[in-house]
Amino acid sequence: MLTMEIDHPKPNAPDQVSPKFSINVLQLLKSAQMQHGLRHGDYTRYRRYCTARLRRLYKSLKFTHGRGKYTRRAVTESNVTEVRFLHLVLYTAERAWSHAMEKRQLPDGPTARQRIYLIGRLRKAVKWATLFSHLCAIKGDSRTSLESEAYASYMKGNLLFERDQNWDMALMNFKSARAVYEQLGKYGDLENQVLCRERVEELEPSIRYCLHKIGESNLQASELLQIDEMEGPALDLFKAKLEAVMAEARSQQAASMTEFHWLGHRFPISNGKTRVAILKAQELEKDLHGPSADSLSAERRLAIFDKIFTAYHEARSCIRSDLASSGNAENVKDDLNGLDKAVSAVLGQRTIERNQLLVSIAKSKLTRRRDDKSEKVTKPEELVRLYDLLLQNTTDLSDLVNSGRDRKPEELSFSEECALKSLSFRAERCFYLAKSYSLSGKRAEAYALYCRARSLAEEALQNFQIANGSDQRIQQLKILCEECRSNSCIEHAKGMMEEMKAPENLSKRISNISLTGADKKTEKFLVEKLDTYESAVGDANAKGVPRIEVFPPAYQAIPRNPIVLDLAYNFIEFPSLENRMKKDKKGFISRLWR
Repeated sequence: MLTMEIDHPKPNAPDQVSPKFSINVLQLLKSAQMQHGLRHGDYTRYRRYCTARLRRLYKSLKFTHGRGKYTRRAVTESNVTEVRFLHLVLYTAERAWSHAMEKRQLPDGPTARQRIYLIGRLRKAVKWATLFSHLCAIKGDSRTSLESEAYASYMKGNLLFERDQNWDMALMNFKSARAVYEQLGKYGDLENQVLCRERVEELEPSIRYCLHKIGESNLQASELLQIDEMEGPALDLFKAKLEAVMAEARSQQAASMTEFHWLGHRFPISNGKTRVAILKAQELEKDLHGPSADSLSAERRLAIFDKIFTAYHEARSCIRSDLASSGNAENVKDDLNGLDKAVSAVLGQRTIERNQLLVSIAKSKLTRRRDDKSEKVTKPEELVRLYDLLLQNTTDLSDLVNSGRDRKPEELSFSEECALKSLSFRAERCFYLAKSYSLSGKRAEAYALYCRARSLAEEALQNFQIANGSDQRIQQLKILCEECRSNSCIEHAKGMMEEMKAPENLSKRISNISLTGADKKTEKFLVEKLDTYESAVGDANAKGVPRIEVFPPAYQAIPRNPIVLDLAYNFIEFPSLENRMKKDKKGFISRLWR
């Protein structure tokens, strides 16, 4: 028996199989990033969240670093007894990475000292990401280990990408991370597959840029700008790098830009910042008016307009600061005043174009059928307000162009073009104002406004045809004339019908009047008068609710189950329970008072 026990000893504790931890790294990080700032690119908020999360983890794990002197406790294989220790290492890496991205997103870019600090934080993020990958390889399951390796490769690629060196190593790390996420995107639940595919798309621009820097790809500047339109936290470092490269390219290109041409005038540009700002705005204008402009969505075009406004406002502020510091040099002041006027005029033109885009969006929503109940309904009053803005913009632009002396022929033709635009805007404003009155049931006012809109549209059409205006605008005015004519006929017919029905409606109302006021006749429901035709939804101008059927339905009497009287219950004799009841014990004094 003793020999048998010696031959089969009990296994020791280290030989036992330790449980493997599982972390869905990408899903965990994405949810934390989207909920705590990175949905809007707020890296400061995300860094503070990581710090607070680490504080809670250290406290809950009782893994603090001492009360007195600070002595860091390292997270090693032997320490990792539960999954929260892996969370410690992961959120430490995220905190260092978010701190670096916070420095990268400074308004004027990081200074030399700040860039050294930024690279140091990225190096720290790589250190913690590598430790996280090492611990997951030992303590985590196969999927967690694979995801942690992809995360570490991504962090290493970010560090090399920021340092502008070892592009081949950066490319290898990015490709390694992409390969892992491509494989993980084929398995798991649907949400995880979508996240993995999104991360693959976010890594693609960085890989293409690394190939471009190595010389294995002929990436064009237009393709870089298309990549810049993509969204995602993984692309923020790439966008910052791309913006720095584009700013450097603009600075080199702006050196050859010495004049600004506008309506036959040439204004010299001496300030480098003004050149760069104007050049940036002109590059963005090419995207709006280029061959690929039709493929741009309305939201994308509005975003480009916002960037154009920012660039021109920056140029105008530089011009006015130069004007304030120009002194008494009259020639310099005249050039700067002319340049300021030209930039303001171009800014006014782009404002009109943007408002016209808003009008087209509102028109599409007005005519489109509303399928989604949560979608906001566009009313004619909103279009009237937009046309008011367009009229104000056109008036301001015309006043600005006419403000100078010795005007050139280009300025005169531009003023005439502004007058034609103003006339067409007045016609369309009048048309949608008539629509608003029509929906309110005011037939006479709507008819008069439609007639006025038609006369304005015909006048604008005639002037555009004389001036050889754009065919698209002429076609729009022709359609507007036809719509004004048809709508005025409809309003006239509806007004006549309402006038003819007025005595009949009046007699019905008089017949329903009672002297006491108690016999008020209630209107019948639709199901009670099926023999007479009436719209199921009622009149469009009626304020009341359509009376189709009574809801909720009235109560009705129905037969119930018969009542069965339980007569046997009265004759049942139940056993006595007094012997089971607890008796109160009374003392000697209480017995005396009975």
